[in-house]
Amino acid sequence: MSGVEEAAATVIGATAADAAAAPGYRARRTLPLRVEAVRQFRRRRTLVAFGILLVLPWVLVAAFLIGGDPPEPGEAPGLVTVATESAMNFALFAMFVSVGFLLVVAVALFCGDTVASEAGWSSLRYLLAAPVPRARLLRQKLVVALAYAAAAVLTVPLMSLAAGTVAFGWGDVRLPGGGSVPVGTALERMLIVVAFVLVSELVVAALAFLLSVTTDSPLGAVGGAVGLVIVSNILDAVTALGGWRELLPTHWMWAWTDALQPQIQWTGMAKGAALSVTYSLVLFALAFRRFRDRDVVS
Repeated sequence: MSGVEEAAATVIGATAADAAAAPGYRARRTLPLRVEAVRQFRRRRTLVAFGILLVLPWVLVAAFLIGGDPPEPGEAPGLVTVATESAMNFALFAMFVSVGFLLVVAVALFCGDTVASEAGWSSLRYLLAAPVPRARLLRQKLVVALAYAAAAVLTVPLMSLAAGTVAFGWGDVRLPGGGSVPVGTALERMLIVVAFVLVSELVVAALAFLLSVTTDSPLGAVGGAVGLVIVSNILDAVTALGGWRELLPTHWMWAWTDALQPQIQWTGMAKGAALSVTYSLVLFALAFRRFRDRDVVS
């Protein structure tokens, strides 16, 4: 650390210590969740991200209406073949095309930008000089980032249900492998799908958050998390790795499709959820430890 950086750190530390000793100071009252949530909501990237997620289902509806009926099941089996059968079918298809990349980017954006952007604007040290304890600052930012990431994931199925209802109507759900389930059962399965996707995206959130407290570049944090997910997907395609692929964080990303079988298969989703939670807890712990020992001069 240079002499200027040491001086800045000393001044910040002294200011924080003086404020902490002031009458009426309560650490738990600093940086309320409401304040951080409003700050993040007013960011342009938040509005743009949610705008894209809200528009996507309508773009897919337009594509189906312009392109006509999807191929017959024998030509291209999968969710696309039954996407226009009902609103629920359309919502499941929208989730399928979004999980692999779009939702990954959205989650990485909210969790990777939250701390790195403050450092990039040279405002992080002023937050700590407020003074906001480091652990609390990181916890508040993480809670808000996870809330926005969860909202982003939920936006796709909810808006897809609305768009699908307008375009294709409400009815029983046809399963890609054959057969159908009533709407009530389909709603229960949709909840299972959304819950699994939320859990599986935790590892992306944790990785982006760790990179966010490590670098001063928001683009580096977000891009690094997305890049590592892409690398994981590439490695998952290497069949020579055999059983080792099951340890990759993206190996079970589409395990939620097991909920669309006539009888739900839980094994893949259970393994995927356990792996994601394990990885995310380790990465979040590393993020808090890294930020605790970091010299914040920006």
